[in-house]
Amino acid sequence: MSRKPKLYYFNGRGKMESIRWLLAAAGVEFEEEFLETREQYEKLLQGGSLLFQQVPMVEIDGMRMVQTRAILSYIAAKYNLYGKDLKERAWIDMYVGGTDDLMGFILMFPFLSDEDKEKQRAFIVQKATSRYFPAYEKVLKDHGQDFLVGNSFSWADVHLLEAILMVEEKKSDVLSGFPQLQAFKARISSIPTIKKFLEPGSHRKPVPDDKYVQTVRRVLRMYYDVKAN
Repeated sequence: MSRKPKLYYFNGRGKMESIRWLLAAAGVEFEEEFLETREQYEKLLQGGSLLFQQVPMVEIDGMRMVQTRAILSYIAAKYNLYGKDLKERAWIDMYVGGTDDLMGFILMFPFLSDEDKEKQRAFIVQKATSRYFPAYEKVLKDHGQDFLVGNSFSWADVHLLEAILMVEEKKSDVLSGFPQLQAFKARISSIPTIKKFLEPGSHRKPVPDDKYVQTVRRVLRMYYDVKAN
């Protein structure tokens, strides 16, 4: 196996994007193999690499890891982005879980019909501004530190920044009523590893387009229509 982590997924965001974000935040170089054909996917299946018959899959430290949350937890712990003790880890898990809920509303957005996309866009913004962003605004205000947990950069900060930028793609001024989150976004974006990841030419993937959607549908044989929330 490669010494660098190797990521197996489509050439697009999906569930792998948060893994890319976390590796980049840790300053870890990685390689990617993009799934473009059903044959590539079946080869992984037949070779026993996909324990639960699904991607993302990451080769790291002699392991072939699946299940996004397990992969992220391992990376966070390995690169000291998972708090200094059990209590901080619990807070990080809680914040990441909340952010995951919000990001879940966005994950299947590219696979919706045009009509459902407009409904889902409004739904995403409503949930972000009424449930999730107010919670993180309060956390940052009450905590009084630069980061969500303790006073150290962690997985929770990386995940929240990723979510903020995703929601801003749906409504550019979505943070207008959240001064703490505006300052947080600026701080985290200026961290050197994050700043590098946000620059053109990095492993960060663009907003999913029709080519990405069709590739995923073809490889996974998705013949059904996804519905909005």
